[in-house]
Amino acid sequence: MPLDPQTVETLKGVSTATLTTVLLKKGLRNVWMRGTKPLRPGQPRVVGPAFTLRFVPAREDLATPESWSSPISTRAAIEAMPEGCVAVADAMGVLDAGIFGDILCSRMVKRGVAGLVTDGVMRDAAGVLGTGLPVWCDGVSAPPSVAGLTFVGWQEPIACGGVAVFPGDIVVVDEDGAVLIPAKLLDTVLAEAPEQERMEAWIMTEVDRGVPLPGLYPMNAETKARYQAWKDAQ
Repeated sequence: MPLDPQTVETLKGVSTATLTTVLLKKGLRNVWMRGTKPLRPGQPRVVGPAFTLRFVPAREDLATPESWSSPISTRAAIEAMPEGCVAVADAMGVLDAGIFGDILCSRMVKRGVAGLVTDGVMRDAAGVLGTGLPVWCDGVSAPPSVAGLTFVGWQEPIACGGVAVFPGDIVVVDEDGAVLIPAKLLDTVLAEAPEQERMEAWIMTEVDRGVPLPGLYPMNAETKARYQAWKDAQ
């Protein structure tokens, strides 16, 4: 199901750093996908439900150029991607086989995909950048995916960057990488994350005016009272 536009806008205003803090308070420590770096600096923060793709190690009888025409292929998976999703690809951290190039990314843009996240690498870097698709990955590589990977399916649980990702979980991505919000915790995060951002912004104003950190970050009772008075006055 697509995310409500208000949910998307709310989460676009929350950094991945803040989200990891909020989720840590809920007992979730492993939500940041390792190796998910912006392909282009300055990409916009992207929010959307996860559309998962899974690769396994290359096997010579399966990982062939002919497999690109198979019913189980990256091409077929892209045609199943709904508008607004974030494609999340489990490439097992393989760094010498690019999972997607410019043609596939261009088609994803046409389908309204919000972004692509993978713990693997891309190919055709200049062409991919030219499509405008926001991409987070672990670098670039000239060889195609079948040089080191076999594509086996989509919309099933995967591991991306050491994080368990289920279809429909919410993914938020910015300059710090990709963070996963379990679908069942979305309402909780929506209720708490904007307040965390607001509180930290206030703390920054206190730091800027020279307030020492002890008792400010984290807040002691006196600081909490000052913060509450500031909120009440808004």
